[in-house]
Order: sequence, then structure tokens, then C-alpha cells
Amino acid sequence: MAILQLRSKRKSTGGRYKRPQVKRLSRLGGLPVLTKIGALRKKSLRVSGANTKDKLLSADKANVFNPKTKKHEVAEIKTIAENPANRHFVRRNIVTKGSVIDTSIGKAKVTSRPGQNGYVDAVLLE
Repeated sequence: MAILQLRSKRKSTGGRYKRPQVKRLSRLGGLPVLTKIGALRKKSLRVSGANTKDKLLSADKANVFNPKTKKHEVAEIKTIAENPANRHFVRRNIVTKGSVIDTSIGKAKVTSRPGQNGYVDAVLLE
């Protein structure tokens, strides 16, 4: 079933709007992409303006920024340590923005949106 992001046909008073909006492909929504830990898998979508959006289905590496040395390093993701968005995401190893991942160089907090951006950026925790 398609998920449409349109306004309601009815007003808050219960009356109807005069003319309903035409359904367009750009108004089509979608289910959230639950990025897992595993071999790199991406999916590319065409979006408004003939642009593309990469959705990250699974990842095994992250771009980790070290605030002490002010340098980036590619680190391997071992597991999810904690996730404030949903406690069950830790058990299922789902990466979202704000989740704390256990990497080969230490624990890091994810700063990117993997399901929207197509990559995992993180900042090393002290």
C-alpha cells in the first residue's frame, strides 16, 4: 500500500476543502530504512528534480571523527552499544542517528542519518 503525504480532505471543523489535491509521485512517502550491521548494501532512489537519494540498507564501516586529533578515520563497526531512539534497536543491531556504536577504535556516536544519507558518520566518545 502506498503512503501518501497529503493534507486531509476535511477541515478541522469537519467541512471539506473545495478541490482535492492531485496525487503526485513527489508526495509519495515510504517506510523507514532500518540500517543494519553487515556487508555494504545501498539502494538508490530517484527523487524530486531528477536527483538521487542513497539509502543505506547495511554497513560494516563508519567514518569516525576523533575530536582530540581532529582527524577522520574509517573504522569497522562491531555492534550497537545503545540507541536512545528505541531500546529494541540495540538487540536488532539497527543504526540510527544518535546511536552509540562500538567500533574498532572505541565507542562513537552516530551523527549522520544512514537511511537518508547513505553513509555512517560518527564522533568518537571520550
